[in-house]
Amino acid sequence: MPNLIVKLYSVFFKYQQKHLLQTLSLSSLTDQKPTNSFGVSSGPHESIAASNPSFTDGVATKDIHVDPISSLSLRIFLPDTAITSPLPSTHDYGGYLPPPGKFHRKLPVMLQFHGGGFVSGSNESVGNDAFCRRIAKLCDVIVVAVGYRLAPETKYPGAFEDGFKVLNWLAKQANLAACGRLDSQSHIFDSFGASMVEPWLAAHGDPSRCVLLGVSSGANIADYLARRAVEAGKLLDPVKVVAQVLMFPFFIGSTPTHSEVKLANSYFYDKAMCKLAWKLFLPKEQFSLDHPAANPLTAGRQPPLKYMPPTLTIVAEHDFMRDRAISYSEELRKVNVDAPVLDYKDTVHEFATLDVLLHTPQARVCAEDVTIWVKKYISLKGHEFSY
Repeated sequence: MPNLIVKLYSVFFKYQQKHLLQTLSLSSLTDQKPTNSFGVSSGPHESIAASNPSFTDGVATKDIHVDPISSLSLRIFLPDTAITSPLPSTHDYGGYLPPPGKFHRKLPVMLQFHGGGFVSGSNESVGNDAFCRRIAKLCDVIVVAVGYRLAPETKYPGAFEDGFKVLNWLAKQANLAACGRLDSQSHIFDSFGASMVEPWLAAHGDPSRCVLLGVSSGANIADYLARRAVEAGKLLDPVKVVAQVLMFPFFIGSTPTHSEVKLANSYFYDKAMCKLAWKLFLPKEQFSLDHPAANPLTAGRQPPLKYMPPTLTIVAEHDFMRDRAISYSEELRKVNVDAPVLDYKDTVHEFATLDVLLHTPQARVCAEDVTIWVKKYISLKGHEFSY
């Protein structure tokens, strides 16, 4: 069983999250305004960690906005292992800027999607910042944490389309960087006169080794993007999704699994809270627990599972959503996709990513296990999954 501290924190977390869900539900019923296309990517209740473009604790971070018509934002985590020579002095703006005309070490790119049931969480939260720093250092990758738009301001498929927009942005960045390398004197500008090329990714990013990592509801987004990447094929070149990691996926369905019955009132996120989050996220006319965004085993989902990239699934012993994630992994293995499941004893939903649990032995071991598996695929180039 989880220890006393985890149990006590779970009570506090569930009270806070239920209050948020009920407040959002009430406001969505009384507020008849149309859906906000600009949206919000972080709530006022979130504890935010400031970005720091200088290398602190081995990782530099910066925040950028990539869509002028929405709140979609990114936080980039660059480990200092990308720097092959002594760390250069910081630029005038106080952060790292890759020196021009020099060889730069290329690192795989990991797109990370935070949890929060589509209605809360942030790519800039204290917990997500610490988790991404850990993963960037352990996996030796550039982590791009996506601040997708939240419900109920932005309904489905907003958050999912935000993820695909970032995949396309990543491809555009790589192509713009390649144009710049053809002519080292050239500069590419946007309509406001600012450089469109993101310098950290241009110098150090290798999008041909792209990994998707999603936590809770973020895992649903990652799985959707893996499917879209398969369907897009070479249209995303040079981006290649070589693997995905689904941590405690926010899966559900109308026919309950064994764990959904036995653990319906489980720690942190229980089934009633999960249903309420889906009601806030899905448009009223589309609400169904068997919606393709909610249930990965819904018949007719495309593309066929055999084309999916290698998929690592992380589940917790005391998480009511565990069985459906395991079943999805089993379906992937039936069609010869490398799809292992790592099941952690005495753990709860998001045990490896919540700020209060990040320093537990289970959270550290989980991050190390993810690293071992991911490195099998980011060390191999030329893998492509399309049909």
